[in-house]
Amino acid sequence: VQLQAFGGGLVQAGGSLRLTCAASTGAGSNAPMAWFRQAPGKERDFVAALDTWNNRPYYADSVKGRFTISRDKAKNTVYLEMNSLKPEDTAIYYCATRDRRIVISSINRAGQYNYWGQGTQVTVSS
Repeated sequence: VQLQAFGGGLVQAGGSLRLTCAASTGAGSNAPMAWFRQAPGKERDFVAALDTWNNRPYYADSVKGRFTISRDKAKNTVYLEMNSLKPEDTAIYYCATRDRRIVISSINRAGQYNYWGQGTQVTVSS
């Protein structure tokens, strides 16, 4: 599975962006699709994930109510709609997936994913 993330850019605080992650093929059966982000000098943090088995989303507390993850199954594509952006959202955003279903308690752990996109830069100015 190859993932390509795009849609990042420079936006003012309060603005919106939509990130897209296109997969070359379908991920593993019922495998989750996730977004992580990494700011300079910081670890890669969980942002959002979609349990494709039941289409249930999961979000980091810092983005709840502002970000929405969704997917187009027919296009093997997952989206991250980001609203009310803040300067602290500035980071490189990565999409990720794996070969099979995940234990939900681990859905926010980067080490559980073995396929990663190349990342797309999001910069939010104050």
